[in-house]
Amino acid sequence: MIIELILFIIGLALLVKGSDYFVKSAASIAKNLGVSGFIIGLTVVAIGTSIPELASAIFASIKQESGIIIGNVVGSNIANVGLIIGITATLYIIKGKKNMIKKDGLIMLIVVGLFLLAALNQNISRIEAGLLLVIYLLYLLFTFQTRVKLKGKFHLRAFINYILKFQYLQIIKNGFRKKKNQKKIIRKLLIKDSIILIISGFFIVLGAKYLVTEAIFFANFFNIPQTLIAISIMSIGTTLPELSVSLTAAKKGFGNIALGNILGSIIANIGLIIGISGLIHPLSLIKESVYYAIPFMIFMSLLLVIFIKTEWKLTKIEGLILLALYFLFIISLFFFTII
Repeated sequence: MIIELILFIIGLALLVKGSDYFVKSAASIAKNLGVSGFIIGLTVVAIGTSIPELASAIFASIKQESGIIIGNVVGSNIANVGLIIGITATLYIIKGKKNMIKKDGLIMLIVVGLFLLAALNQNISRIEAGLLLVIYLLYLLFTFQTRVKLKGKFHLRAFINYILKFQYLQIIKNGFRKKKNQKKIIRKLLIKDSIILIISGFFIVLGAKYLVTEAIFFANFFNIPQTLIAISIMSIGTTLPELSVSLTAAKKGFGNIALGNILGSIIANIGLIIGISGLIHPLSLIKESVYYAIPFMIFMSLLLVIFIKTEWKLTKIEGLILLALYFLFIISLFFFTII
């Protein structure tokens, strides 16, 4: 029992720390190969804080453990709002931007709504997972593509027009730029970063393996659903990168970055993680996830948008409310055996 707990903690530590080094080295390699900052932001940085959830979800999907995937995604999204934004807003005032809510906030609500619709029959098919993944990729392109002008527009309408007018095809023209005369320096940097990338990638795989395996062990040992382990303990651990980014950004006065990180992570957790893992193998859900956990996730997401729109900032009181709701949710899982 103690050994299994140690392995669980080691797996979590390897996953989180390995993800950190993986993102840094991947971004460095891309930059030195001449990939534009645009593409780096679109790929490496954009999904960086979701790598722990993604790695564990892929491993769980291969083992056909849907409860781990759904629990981790839903739990991470609830933790993103209740725990991370709650803690950050309690310590620092987080200022939001109207543009952010009109685009990221509304798209977030649409994505979580689509997730619930897909889950109502307690199964997410490959087609539904693929649709979520496509929506996420289009959202990334829409967010980073420089030619999209958003000033003075209702951003959700702009996003829809972006899709219907095939503006995302312009990305092909702007992806790469040439580099000159830095071959020796770049070669040394590439060797160093490649070694770090390989080692950190190995740690991510190893960490995900131990994390998922031990989560399944504890679920079976205590005779409780895997979803409960994933939605509580696993989700807290895999959201540590978001917590670090949010606290650092808010401390330096960049509350909009902290907020954008969370909104983006929620969208990524559903679009990217559910999308990829559902394509590997269709996902099945238990009734309590569909009728309690996912609706609570939507409620927390909606509450976050409402709080921001009130004064375009999050106050300490609102942070404490989000924290209290999160802990009430966790308590309800354990003491009332809802999941």
